[in-house]
Amino acid sequence: MGKVFTWEVNDSTVEIKSNNQRLIVQVITDEIIRFLIPKWKADYKSVAIEGDVTVPTDFDVDETEEGIEIKTGQVTLKIMENFQFAFLDRYGDEILSSYQGKRVIKDNYSDKAIGFLESEGHDTHNLKKHEYAIQVLFNLRNEERFYGMGDKTGFLNKRGYAYENWNSDIPQIHHENMPALYKSIPFFIGKGAGYVYGMFFDNTFHSYLDFGKENNNYFFYGADNGNLDFYFMGGENIADVVEHYTYLTGRAPLPQLWTLGYHQCRWGYESAEDIRNVAKEMRGHGIPCESIQYDIDYMDGFRVFTWDEKEYGKPGELIAELEEDGFKAVCIIDPGVKVDDAYSIYSEGIKKDYFAHDKDGNVYTNEVWPGESVYPDFGRKEVRKWWAGNHKALTDIGMQGIWNDMNEPASFNGPLPLDVKFSVNDRLTNHEEAHNVYGHFMSQATYEGMKELTGKRPLVITRACYAGTQKYSAVWTGDNQSVWSHLQMLIPQLCNLGMSGFTIAGTDIGGFGGDTNPELLIRWIEASTFCTFYRNHCAKGQMNQEPWQFGETVLDIYRKYVKLHYRFLPYIYDLLFESQITGLPVMRPLVLHYEDDENTFNLNNEFLVGENMLVAPVLEQGATKRMVYLPVGTWVNYWTGQRFSGGVHIIVDAPIDMMPIFIKEGSIIPMYEEVQYVGEEPYDTLKLLIAGESAWGTHYQDNGEDFEYLEGEYNLYSFTYEDGKLDCDMLHEGYEKYTDIQWEKI
Repeated sequence: MGKVFTWEVNDSTVEIKSNNQRLIVQVITDEIIRFLIPKWKADYKSVAIEGDVTVPTDFDVDETEEGIEIKTGQVTLKIMENFQFAFLDRYGDEILSSYQGKRVIKDNYSDKAIGFLESEGHDTHNLKKHEYAIQVLFNLRNEERFYGMGDKTGFLNKRGYAYENWNSDIPQIHHENMPALYKSIPFFIGKGAGYVYGMFFDNTFHSYLDFGKENNNYFFYGADNGNLDFYFMGGENIADVVEHYTYLTGRAPLPQLWTLGYHQCRWGYESAEDIRNVAKEMRGHGIPCESIQYDIDYMDGFRVFTWDEKEYGKPGELIAELEEDGFKAVCIIDPGVKVDDAYSIYSEGIKKDYFAHDKDGNVYTNEVWPGESVYPDFGRKEVRKWWAGNHKALTDIGMQGIWNDMNEPASFNGPLPLDVKFSVNDRLTNHEEAHNVYGHFMSQATYEGMKELTGKRPLVITRACYAGTQKYSAVWTGDNQSVWSHLQMLIPQLCNLGMSGFTIAGTDIGGFGGDTNPELLIRWIEASTFCTFYRNHCAKGQMNQEPWQFGETVLDIYRKYVKLHYRFLPYIYDLLFESQITGLPVMRPLVLHYEDDENTFNLNNEFLVGENMLVAPVLEQGATKRMVYLPVGTWVNYWTGQRFSGGVHIIVDAPIDMMPIFIKEGSIIPMYEEVQYVGEEPYDTLKLLIAGESAWGTHYQDNGEDFEYLEGEYNLYSFTYEDGKLDCDMLHEGYEKYTDIQWEKI
């Protein structure tokens, strides 16, 4: 690009020009710096980052022999010839730098070998080097590890793997090395000895991140189009980086309390009688449950915002009947709108020109569940407002939550061409740019519609999304399978999602596709006990997956862990309140809080719930004991009260009805009485579980439904336990307090 020769400071930005290119550096905060080479658009408006997040920050710009240095109180960015760069911490130690060599694939396959493999029908795409329109290489250190990237398959540490950001509906079984799934969250945390940083690449085109798979000397980012536009985040620890990233892209709002409870679903409850029977069995077997969710069968010919009166009765009657027993209604909505002139959603959308067009200007059609279908252009504000308003047809009959599916967008008649015309932030563009944010805009429309129509905190669940969608929606990991390897992926997937901003997340308990079995289902419900989206869901053509289908032993254990989930709801809710401030998730990998302990670097089979609980599910068929790593501190076995000094591996008993749970000594954990559903009885009594002779903790309380907490209608308690005495202080008082606070020691 030539030698740097001019630079200019304008407020928070430094524009640096070379002979034939320019670089824009924007100081967002003391620890967040944006690096933009506008090969496409200098004035690009981010989808993930909303509003002005720039904080007035003092920084210096100086010329050096090497180039230019931009220095805040925490981070220094050195720009050198040809726009090579290095980020340094406040002590002057290098954190991250560009790689000056060329890409070299370590396994260099000959044309002959590739031709032979192709003649055998093998996919050789990843055996060839692909140069990208946008590309940057970074020096890779021997000890460096990578976390984040949302729910990409595989292990917690992404070192040695390569991924693509291209939202994809893949029905085949998901293996550990899948390059892409439903979500595109191009954010990761780099960690090594004495340094940590975060990187968010804000480019919605098809992009690629290779964490040293291609070559041990570098890792790289590539994209098919757009800008080289990334945000570097410094920090003292991983938690700092998560806080900075969620500051940039937003934090998940507090959910309604009931949405954190248990949900039962099946693609295949085909009538009101099916739904009614499942609800009856749930209550009859004493399994707490909030909703029996409605998959696509409830619609009239899969037309969105409609109701099948033939199979489900008069709209609203079934919902009202089940609501009397505490069940809330949650239904699926897909983006595909059936081509049918007699269908109001289609005819109105056509009249107002709300659907995507092909390159020739015709309304684009493809095939999904309703048959021939069209796709709303959610990137336009007016289309989102229209879509939001359509939810009135559902809220009027009692729907309280919306589950967005098939919004990659999925299609049955081949993928959507890249030249289909969509919008992004009201700017007409094409599917190549809009694909990865289609689900994001749909979630935004749904959230805003449900908020306006109900006045409550919306429950929106989405399959496809982009960075920042956490502001509008919960997520699940999509169409998993009833196999042990997918149970094993639960922990790294949900922990990486959590560090990527998605604090409300879960997997389909038992597996969506394939047939589960008693042991697998038991171990899955155990492992999911502390998930913030807690749903059993399976597919047509597979055996029914409700717990009573597998006999009394399964039923008893299943009930035990669902009840345990409900007992710990106030602790989970506390952590979601904390997340409003820090961005930290509920489920956390141990490396998040013990990042210098090498035993945590690649720990895939246990996790923390907040900082004060450690959970070690059984993830292997037939296992009745397991090894658990306890980090530094004293840990108390929740079931037995036995104490262990940390920094060691221990062997614990884990029979089929036991999932090892440990409480960190010095903790106070809030708990509630067991109920069959949130709202069955008022939560008048708070129970505190105290670990140790000296302990401290806080607890948050509000009405669990609306946004009045933002106006101060909440309580924040501080508890201190010392010498057998519990003291309570009110840090904030703005809501009706508990009538009774009880405690017990462990």
